[in-house]
Amino acid sequence: MHWRQSAPQSVPSPMGPMCRSRLPDLGHAARPSSMRAVIMQIAKGSHRIEPLCRFFFGCRAQEVMVLRSRILAVMLVFTCLLSGVAVSVPVAVRYRAGLIHGFLTLSTLDGEALAAGDLTQVARGDRVTTQLVFRFKDGSRQEETTVFSQRGNFRLISYHMVQKGPSFKNASDLSVTCATGQVTVRYTDDDGKEKVVNEHLKLPPDLGNGLIPTLLMNMREGTPQIEIPLVVAAPKPRLVKIVVTAQGTDPFSLGGFSREAKHYVAKVDLGGVAGVVAPIVGKQPPDSQIWILGGEAPVFLKCEVLSYVGGPMWRMELASPDWPRTSAADSKKGTASKD
Repeated sequence: MHWRQSAPQSVPSPMGPMCRSRLPDLGHAARPSSMRAVIMQIAKGSHRIEPLCRFFFGCRAQEVMVLRSRILAVMLVFTCLLSGVAVSVPVAVRYRAGLIHGFLTLSTLDGEALAAGDLTQVARGDRVTTQLVFRFKDGSRQEETTVFSQRGNFRLISYHMVQKGPSFKNASDLSVTCATGQVTVRYTDDDGKEKVVNEHLKLPPDLGNGLIPTLLMNMREGTPQIEIPLVVAAPKPRLVKIVVTAQGTDPFSLGGFSREAKHYVAKVDLGGVAGVVAPIVGKQPPDSQIWILGGEAPVFLKCEVLSYVGGPMWRMELASPDWPRTSAADSKKGTASKD
């Protein structure tokens, strides 16, 4: 879509020549380039607004200061609504996904271990399949399968998430097929009855289910914020936006050596009336935290995310295998037997 800017039109003043003759001289300062610039001028107490207030409202000096603060408050709200909106655009492929087999752990925010997971990823041409499976100590299971393409931009092809077992309030099964817009949700209600919901949604091309860590690893340096659409089941499927904002870096150590991880905060934007009402009634989902190691080979480190709708926050992070402890004598015996 191309936008064409027309030349400014001259609009006659409804107050006629009297207004032009009596209007205080405001000088010939350059027009602010943005709403933020306007706010800065007001916040700094620019003398130019005071003649206007006196002319239109008959304000005295103290009244001018009060009026100026009220105008500033209104304009701050207005500019937050306009300029605080993240842009939803496909993320370009900077680092192609390939063959991976990694290990992850799932725990509460207090550090109580809940599950161990395997992450596998296989790429065939431009098509990538990622599967993340968590096996819980109580027998619960969570399986997430994401299929996407990486030709120019990342694009989701299909998504499947299964949660079942005592760790979850209700068993659920969400599947998304992007080519058709078909979304199917299978779940058990509070009475234990199985329900099935089938819907066709108009899915955006930058749908991000199962792709958030991949998208963050491919964000260009200096990008302050991105917006990622997701399909969620609550239990009826609906589209929401995840606004991910960069928070700078956080320190961590590896083998006694200091490192830094990029920190992101992901906020759910429900949109519409629901987005306004949710914080008031306590239904706004908590923010998620994500840490990525940057550099020429970025990698996911950990995240703190909502377990399921209405559930607790869980921490997911990389893990390494635990090996049986062996003494020096046992090591020598093993070496000797090999000889």
